[in-house]
Amino acid sequence: MRIALISDIHGNAIALDAVLADVEARGGVDGYWLLGDFSALGFDPVGVLERVAALPNAVFTRGNHDRALVTGERPGPSDEAAQAHPKLVPFVLGMATSLAWMQGQVLAAGWWDWFTRLPLETRLTLPDGTRVLGVHSAPGTDDGPGIIPSMSDEELHALLEPAEADLVIVGHTHVPLDRSVGGRRVFNLGSISNPLRVRLEASYAILEAGPAGYSLQLCYVDYDREAVIEALERLKHPAAGFLARFIRGEMTPPWARTK
Repeated sequence: MRIALISDIHGNAIALDAVLADVEARGGVDGYWLLGDFSALGFDPVGVLERVAALPNAVFTRGNHDRALVTGERPGPSDEAAQAHPKLVPFVLGMATSLAWMQGQVLAAGWWDWFTRLPLETRLTLPDGTRVLGVHSAPGTDDGPGIIPSMSDEELHALLEPAEADLVIVGHTHVPLDRSVGGRRVFNLGSISNPLRVRLEASYAILEAGPAGYSLQLCYVDYDREAVIEALERLKHPAAGFLARFIRGEMTPPWARTK
């Protein structure tokens, strides 16, 4: 059994195409898990949806941006936080304008109902008995700080304890991570797009499992980031400059920002 694990595509069809080509170059897989944040904060929200919907044996879960699309919520700092810390204002505006632009694209293309049907999580028992949970942020939620590198073992244990799983696979933070605590392992995929780390490539993982056990391989894939920025500018995306900063790795991780 081989499963490609993907999260946080964020409307970046160029990065997604590079990752899907890399999956095939590594021998292909039997199926795909896609753990949310499909279209927001990118230049091609509909193109991404068309690609993932065509994948064989694909399983989907929702991310916080997917939920916000259909609920009208706005991810990111609150208005009160932006008022207290004016340096957050560009972030608030960028998130709001990008989400509004994406909502129009998704609604016009007929994908709205697809987002309303996305589940919070997916589960699987591997051939060796390992119980796997796939969720965007952390067990029981698609939002919040997620699984971040600075967490203590005690904090991580408290987050993972309700999982009822031996292996928890997440995204959301855009920062890869692999830790074990209290008999549970958590594996963060990083992100396909909008990196919040030193390495700017897309990252995903391949889960290989059999009766004797399983392995997880984190894979990095380079792609034409300048072509993504050019696409944002060509489309006159209302948050093109803001999103270009993501692609260039100039954004600060949410947990490192002033609250």
